[in-house]
Amino acid sequence: MSEGQVITRNEDLSLNVPDNPIIPFIEGDGIGPDIWAASVRVFDAAVAKAYGGKRKIVWKEILAGEKAYGETGEWLPDATVQAIRDYRVAIKGPLTTPVGGGIRSLNVALRQILDLYACVRPVRWFEGVPAPVKEPQKLNVVIFRENTEDVYSGIEYRAESAEAKELIDFLAAKGKTIRPDSGVGIKPISKGGTERLVRRAMKYALANGHKSVTLVHKGN
Repeated sequence: MSEGQVITRNEDLSLNVPDNPIIPFIEGDGIGPDIWAASVRVFDAAVAKAYGGKRKIVWKEILAGEKAYGETGEWLPDATVQAIRDYRVAIKGPLTTPVGGGIRSLNVALRQILDLYACVRPVRWFEGVPAPVKEPQKLNVVIFRENTEDVYSGIEYRAESAEAKELIDFLAAKGKTIRPDSGVGIKPISKGGTERLVRRAMKYALANGHKSVTLVHKGN
């Protein structure tokens, strides 16, 4: 990995990206290897095109999921989490959900451990791509979705488990009836978690010339 350099962070928290950044990748489970083999060619070609061959990503594989479990006995090794912290930017393929306890979801575990609270999704149309709307060229939005609270907190208890029964009994004492054979999930939504996501969206809008920020609540 001697030909690559680590992405660093400036005092204003912006990233300092060298011409040959080291970016860790998790190949993923299932169709992950197929997706990665195709995707990495696109990533490399896009970087070469955008920077005229002057910049190139140095890829570094890190382990998670079935491949990690097969080689290390752990679904999400500490070394993988530390590598993401050290290199600051990483990409991953689809990860399976381990069966039999421990980690409910590797995706949720990564979000919680690294506090990846903002899911940022730009939505734009590119000329030549078919679109289901009349004037797709007018579409240019960026969606910021909270990524660690609500259902993404991963606080879930199986039906008829001791934890589910305890919660059902507690809620019954408060006048809330839940069938005794139900599984139970808790959806915490905090003021602080909401505010920091809104702040991030507003900072992005100001920095990138967007004229408005719209708050949307998925109430169903």
